[in-house]
Amino acid sequence: MQTNPETNKDISFEDFTSEVMNDYKIAVTSRECSLLGRREVLTGKAKFGIFGDGKEVPQLAWAKAFKNGDWRSGYYRDQTFMMAIGKLTIQQFFAGLYAHTDIEADPMSAGRQMGGHFATHSLHEDGSWKNLTTQKNSSPDISPTAGQMPRLLGLAQASKIFRNVKGIENKTNFSINGNEVAWGTIGNASTSEGLFWETINAAGVLQVPMVINVWDDEYGISVHARHQTTKENISEILKGFQRTETEKGYEIIRVNGWDYPALIEAYEKAGKIAREEHVPVLIHVLQLTQPQGHSTSGSHERYKSEERLEWEREFDCNVKMREWIIENNFASEEELTEMEKSIKKEVREGKKAAWEAFLAPQKKELQEAITLLSNLAESSSNKNFIEKIKNDLAAEKEPLRRTIAASVRKALRYVVTEKSSEKRQLIDWIDNYFETIQPKYSAHLYSEASENATTVSEIQPTYKDGAEEVDGRVVLRDNFDAIFSKHPEVLIFGEDAGEIGDVNQGLEGMQEKYGELRVSDAGIREATILGQGIGMAMRGLRPIAEIQYLDYVLYCLQIMSDDLVTVRYRTNGTQKAPLIVRTRGHRLEGIWHSGSQMGGLIHLLRGMYILVPRNMTKAAGFYNTLLETDEPALIIECLNGYRLKEKLPTNLGEFRTPIGVVETVKEGTDITLVSYGSTLRIVEEAAKELQQVGIDAEVIDVQSLLPLDINEDLVESVKKTSRLLVIDEDVPGGASAFILQRIVDEQNGYQYLDSKPQALAAKPHRPAYGTDGDYFSKPSAEDIFEKVYAMMHESDPANFPKLR
Repeated sequence: MQTNPETNKDISFEDFTSEVMNDYKIAVTSRECSLLGRREVLTGKAKFGIFGDGKEVPQLAWAKAFKNGDWRSGYYRDQTFMMAIGKLTIQQFFAGLYAHTDIEADPMSAGRQMGGHFATHSLHEDGSWKNLTTQKNSSPDISPTAGQMPRLLGLAQASKIFRNVKGIENKTNFSINGNEVAWGTIGNASTSEGLFWETINAAGVLQVPMVINVWDDEYGISVHARHQTTKENISEILKGFQRTETEKGYEIIRVNGWDYPALIEAYEKAGKIAREEHVPVLIHVLQLTQPQGHSTSGSHERYKSEERLEWEREFDCNVKMREWIIENNFASEEELTEMEKSIKKEVREGKKAAWEAFLAPQKKELQEAITLLSNLAESSSNKNFIEKIKNDLAAEKEPLRRTIAASVRKALRYVVTEKSSEKRQLIDWIDNYFETIQPKYSAHLYSEASENATTVSEIQPTYKDGAEEVDGRVVLRDNFDAIFSKHPEVLIFGEDAGEIGDVNQGLEGMQEKYGELRVSDAGIREATILGQGIGMAMRGLRPIAEIQYLDYVLYCLQIMSDDLVTVRYRTNGTQKAPLIVRTRGHRLEGIWHSGSQMGGLIHLLRGMYILVPRNMTKAAGFYNTLLETDEPALIIECLNGYRLKEKLPTNLGEFRTPIGVVETVKEGTDITLVSYGSTLRIVEEAAKELQQVGIDAEVIDVQSLLPLDINEDLVESVKKTSRLLVIDEDVPGGASAFILQRIVDEQNGYQYLDSKPQALAAKPHRPAYGTDGDYFSKPSAEDIFEKVYAMMHESDPANFPKLR
């Protein structure tokens, strides 16, 4: 079931009739799925439903203009489009609604996302790229409104890069001369979001082949457009973006969502402009309806007048298409009625097949559990209690895995003091069950390929005799030069990243050498800088998105947290976005230029690496490592380290800093001091001062926070010293608590400690301005000295009398 993607004005009347009828069949099928899907939620088989009813006909027209190699970045109303391009069947639609964990049953996310969130597969099973030019592509949806917009910008910009940057002509599995269009969809209410406006502006500046579809049904849940949009009309207020003969901008098209032939013409025009001219287009699709309301959580009859509801029934796009078909003699009333009856039956059968397929493995697991519980009951003195658990479980006609797992685990409580082979069998079954089932819900947070970022071996920087000492930023600059020369698919962009070579000159001269498309300036718009990176990374490029300061990451944190870090997870390993995010932070001066929000980042960014190099050589090594693999990462360079002197390596672009591996900077025997980034230098200073009073501290740089110490070297240090202090410039309870938990709890370091493990963090406020502000806001060398000295005094007051 797929609409003809190559609409041709010269086709015969018979062929055109066949195409029209096929389109109508898709529209009716999609509508029936929506109607039956809502019932499945209300009966409890599905948890929640949000459907594309009322948007069917414009999505049919869109599908005709959508070609192989194109990309979609949409939202949860686009089911008809996915059906029309042949990427969603009836059974798959319901499998997604039931959260079927088999990727073959639910190819969108294997049950990880609720229904209405669509994606295609960019990767082979081994994680390598497919040929994306021979298939129709959909980036994976996210629920946050307008969150799909920044990614759309990057998907479109990739075509511009492929068309205009030399050296990547061989990337033919990603693009054919940049002819691909990125198509976005958004509801009219969501155009109120800042992410929409930021993307609109950026695409107009960049002039990329992007088409945005605004589905306008005049409501955002229950809130009317008069509360959403000035003049109640998004295309009206965007008139200033309309291109002219002398000024670049957008092509803006308006079309009614129930007018099938006008829609086909509009989408053909939009696709041609974007594809050939690389000009962004906005299609405002007006007079749409939402027959079942926003979602299964409410009823639109509560907030729409009877007049509005009557209008929606009359101007329902499927109803209008049906009328048009009859008026133009493509089919009779009787023929359409017969078709509609057949479709209803087909949808019911598809739903039934999806539900049976969903239950089949769980019924098998249920029977296994019942057999084991029966055996356990017969061997136990608590037979009656176990029998009740078994009987309750057996009564489950449509079992969920949570019910199965909970039942067998509860049964173990009744045999806690017993020993039997039946008990052992049940324990083994439970262990195996979780080993088998848990990955269905947890796998692919990071790459699970045999060779991933954490397996890239360290390559030490090499130096010639009498190596020149240069500013740290020169090491970065020259390493970037080597990267750009070695990897033509690498590009970097951000505020001040282009012409002046970034605010700290780490990219000095790179734009002049490699061109404005590979080393480019961006406006002050962090969310879409991130979006550019995500979209281009999804299309096989290796972007480095620069966020000028770590504090500014907060502007794009939602996009990083909801979109970037979940790409691999929410597609069950079928897509990836290996974006490198470059920023600078840590100790400087003032509330907004000395950020160390590590605690927030390590919790919100699970799914990407967070790397905290202490100097620019280490940072350069991280860039080199990441370009050997395909995973996203955030690299935080030390803001106060660009002018500090470092030796200039001879193997630029080749040396690699290992990810997840700590480094012992100074060995010692009395206490383990753990830190990272700019604070590490202060720890080293304090360690020298401690040595003078007879305290031999071991100093360890964690280097990366996600992942943290994969080889468990930190606990080995604690075994040796029996004392632990974690020093951090984040707020109390932030990254220092995270590191402590890893050592004391996960690595079982508690058993080797002779004194309480402690943390020394910054004050619980943002750092005050000035040198004194830094001193009294974040840990100083004196703070570290006194904290360590107090720990030593506690155990040996004779040799370390109280300091103060």
